[in-house]
Amino acid sequence: MISKMKKLTFLIYHQDYETFLSQIRELGVIHVQERQTGLMNDDLQNSLSKRAQYKEVLKDMSFKIKEKADETIHRELPVSDLLNQYAELNNHIANLNQQLPSLEKEIAEMSVWGDFDWQSIRKLEEAGYYVQFYACSEREFNPKWEEVCDIVTIDKAVGRISFLTISHEPVKLDIEPLRMPELSLSQLESKKAMTQDALASAKDELTKFCVANFNTLQQYNKELDGEIDLIKVRLDGEPQAEGAVMLMEGWIPVECEEPVRSYLDGSSVYYEIRDVQKGDNPPIKLKNNWFVKMYETLTNMYGMPSYTEFDPTPLIAPFFSLFFAFCLGDAGYGLVLIALGIILKKKMPDMRGMMNLVISLGVFTAIFGTVLGTFFGVNIYEATWVPEGLKSFMISGKINVAGGTYDKQMVLALGIGVFHTIVAMLIKALVQTSRFGFKNALGAWGWFLLIGCGTIVGTFMFLNLIPEDISKWAMIAIGGIAAIGIYLLNDLHRNVFVNIGAGVWDTYNMATGLMGDILSYMRLYALGLAGGMLGGVFNSLGLMVQESTGGIPGWVLCCIILVLGHAFNIAMSCISAFVHPLRLNFVEYFKNSGYEGTGVLYNPFARIDRK
Repeated sequence: MISKMKKLTFLIYHQDYETFLSQIRELGVIHVQERQTGLMNDDLQNSLSKRAQYKEVLKDMSFKIKEKADETIHRELPVSDLLNQYAELNNHIANLNQQLPSLEKEIAEMSVWGDFDWQSIRKLEEAGYYVQFYACSEREFNPKWEEVCDIVTIDKAVGRISFLTISHEPVKLDIEPLRMPELSLSQLESKKAMTQDALASAKDELTKFCVANFNTLQQYNKELDGEIDLIKVRLDGEPQAEGAVMLMEGWIPVECEEPVRSYLDGSSVYYEIRDVQKGDNPPIKLKNNWFVKMYETLTNMYGMPSYTEFDPTPLIAPFFSLFFAFCLGDAGYGLVLIALGIILKKKMPDMRGMMNLVISLGVFTAIFGTVLGTFFGVNIYEATWVPEGLKSFMISGKINVAGGTYDKQMVLALGIGVFHTIVAMLIKALVQTSRFGFKNALGAWGWFLLIGCGTIVGTFMFLNLIPEDISKWAMIAIGGIAAIGIYLLNDLHRNVFVNIGAGVWDTYNMATGLMGDILSYMRLYALGLAGGMLGGVFNSLGLMVQESTGGIPGWVLCCIILVLGHAFNIAMSCISAFVHPLRLNFVEYFKNSGYEGTGVLYNPFARIDRK
């Protein structure tokens, strides 16, 4: 749910402005309203540039840390020195990386000529013999060159000849002599090995530096965020009375009103606290229980609700979990997620919230996967060792619907889609009633009555729970009442003929869009089916290898195939099980519920603790 807010208005004497900012920063509960959006000064611009640099370095450091970063904050290392040392280490590694291709090229050139000592060549030159190195294609080689000087063929590769000339005077052939490396082959290989060792050592040094200083730079970044907030808040003050006083506005949650009022009463600042009025745009602070709170990240990914909307998170939480479990669709995979979440939660305390979400999704998957009758790709509905009492809760096999035979799980996916859409339409009607009044929400209530109540009556009729005559007149009544809201009363401020035209247009959009929305939920069934089939393929492949190999080696290979195959299937299925439920909530649900998501997240002006 969305926390109730109160609006604060301050008038501060200009000489007390900085002191006042420090004091409300200590309070840490006031969300200062931006009055001059986009206003920039040199301090803010420099600070934003520094923050971008810090974040880039932190991101790079995180990829290099192979273990847990040192929690000690090294204040003796100023941030400028930290960044310079990091840049120097990276530059050293870049230089070594540039040297290796050059050395490899020289080694490839010298490998043709073998390992010889350049000192011997120099001694020959001192004795009056000139040695020159050449390489050319067989077509270019001229036999007459052998009449001018002594030629020693070193290598004949495919279509290419490498040779050297020995003469008392430098010779000039039709081709240019090679420019040979200054080191011998063994020296080049030794230099390459030394460079590789130096590169490994430099990378290890950089990794240790990142481990030792990651949290230090992260703390500097937090403090810089605090300074940026302070600069922005300074700019948000609006001079009044020719600069004598500063006007500032902000927001606090209702539960924080008493301590804030108590503090302000003891200051010399004029203030006013009032309730939210029409036209205000308070920041959004979500207040949910521990389960729903795990899913607030998903809401924030799309956009926070406006103050006059409902918090969608309490509905996103169960539906997203259900959709995820349907897409993954395997009880065994759910147990793997639970175990993975518990292990990583202990090893990575900073990600406790995310791991709690993984555990929660694993529990849903384990339960729903059992209902679907799949355990590591095995159809447990057909297994003899599964109790019949448990099988009675499983959804498997076919069902006859409207004269056709369909998979029960496919019908379940469509049923979930219809229910999710009806809930969205109910939320839309409630939100419009809350924001604009019941009379201005008759169109939304008409559509909910037609689709929602019509679906309920149709389902009761299909299940023979109500007589056909009663259901027929109920549908006529629902359709007639809904048509009044949809076509005549959808906007009381417009001409009735305009309302009819708007209703017809809405009917067209609803007829074309609603069918596509419902069919989108078929992917829940399709993705779960695909994952189960792929898991079954790995099971069959592992058993085939075991039967063909036999003995302990066969079982070892079977286990390797099963572990790697199911690990791959879990990874791929988790991606689709995360993305598609997001789409069903962000597109189908939000569209039919009229959710806008234009709210601003509550971000109180607070001091960053200095460690």
